[in-house]
This record gives sequence, C-alpha cells and structure tokens, in this order.
Amino acid sequence: MDGADTHAERLEALRLLAAGRVASSAAALESLVHDRASLNDDDEHDPDGAPLSAEWSRLAGQSDAAKSELRQIEAALLRIEAGTYGVCVTCGRRIPDQRLRVRPFAEQCVACAERSLPRR
Repeated sequence: MDGADTHAERLEALRLLAAGRVASSAAALESLVHDRASLNDDDEHDPDGAPLSAEWSRLAGQSDAAKSELRQIEAALLRIEAGTYGVCVTCGRRIPDQRLRVRPFAEQCVACAERSLPRR
C-alpha cells in the first residue's frame, strides 16, 4: 500500500465520521424545532435545560463545523483522484507527510498557511 492509498483510507474514515456528525446535528436541530413548536410562544426556555436559543446556537455551530470539515475532506479526496493531493495550492511544493498526518485535508504547507493567517 502506498502513501496515497493510506491517505485515501484515512480520509474516507474521516468522511464517514464527519457525515455522521452532519446527520446527527441535523437530527438534533430538527428535534429542537419540533420541541420549540410545542411550546407556548412566550416560553423561550426548556424547563429542564438551557434556553432554546442558546441550544439552537450551539447545535447550529456544531452543524456548520461538521459540514465544513466534510467539504474539506471531500475536496482532499478529489485531490487524491486528480493526483494533486499533498501539493500546496499556494506555492506548489509538497506538503510534508507529518502535516498530512495531523491535518489530512490540508491544502497548504505550514509556511503558506501561516502567511495566510490574518495579522493581529
């Protein structure tokens, strides 16, 4: 098995996990919508937990993060198919294997990723 196969297998496993989180967060949001619909209009709080707006915000954040990760993983799988996986999209140099082990959907080498961070 070569490195591309190893990365593809790892990315596929991560894709399945991320897809599960997307589905789970969608189901939780749907349940919250259902719960909110069953409450009186003037009742913003679940008597057994956090305000529904806070829970909605938390679940929406989790959903957005899972969707973003899934998109990044799917883009990395497409780069494997295209033969461009592990090549920095900014400078064209190889992304070190150590970085790909830590962040398998990385599109940039560390130097280019650092340069693209907003300055404080």
